[in-house]
Amino acid sequence: MGPALEGVVRLGLIAGNGRFPFLVLEAARAQGHAVTVIAAREETFPDLEGLAARVGAAIHWISLGQLGTCLRVFEEAGVTHAIMAGQVKHTKIFSGGIVPDMTFLSVLRRVRSMSTDGVIGAVAELFRERGIELIDSTALLAPLLAGAGVLTARQPTDEERADFAFGYPVADGLASLDVGQTIVVKRRAVVAVEAMEGTDAVIARAGTLAGAGTVVVKVARPRQDMRFDVPVVGVATISAMAAAGATALSVDAAKTLLIDGAEVVVAANAASISILGRERAA
Repeated sequence: MGPALEGVVRLGLIAGNGRFPFLVLEAARAQGHAVTVIAAREETFPDLEGLAARVGAAIHWISLGQLGTCLRVFEEAGVTHAIMAGQVKHTKIFSGGIVPDMTFLSVLRRVRSMSTDGVIGAVAELFRERGIELIDSTALLAPLLAGAGVLTARQPTDEERADFAFGYPVADGLASLDVGQTIVVKRRAVVAVEAMEGTDAVIARAGTLAGAGTVVVKVARPRQDMRFDVPVVGVATISAMAAAGATALSVDAAKTLLIDGAEVVVAANAASISILGRERAA
């Protein structure tokens, strides 16, 4: 795990897609950190540039795989700590979407597999060698981490709890293998398993396969590294569940980011979807 922030620092933000990097940037500037943003041309939402201008943060747009440029920008800005926030689609690794520079190629030669943990772990080690600590991606957003217990107005039914219980060892096993973090279950049968397509896509596929009445189990890895690939759910997740007829969602308490905060629970209540924060043994 990366260290937590102590005092005011020069912070580097490596931004993928989604709202996660927006929240990190706002929180970092509100706490007085000087922020230098690296935005991925292929992934980061363009509106991040406007936010950076409003809050007084430098932003640099580079292509995926240009790790040497990223390090050079951070070193020139005096960055001492960095945060990765936002998704980079895993499929880009295999579709030619990433053209690695020599620095990134040197990192790829260190890894034994092209899993998220393998690649990003090697990047984190290179950062450390260059004097930059990669820290917990939720370090500035602790209030948005899912709490324990039932988070919604509706309790899970006995049937939904039974499906959760059935799904946990399956989801935990897949997550430990770095396959995916989400499965969909119906009547104690696994309907769909997430790989590279993302949570919303696997929920939609499950609705096509099994119809209404599914439950969604989203887990952290057994030894989740909170510096990267933290489980995230938002209002879009609830919308995908409602469209697919899914009725309940389990997430890991203190390990899952509710990216839209209380709005996630509001949306779930409106759709009569139950959300459970699972407490896991340390």
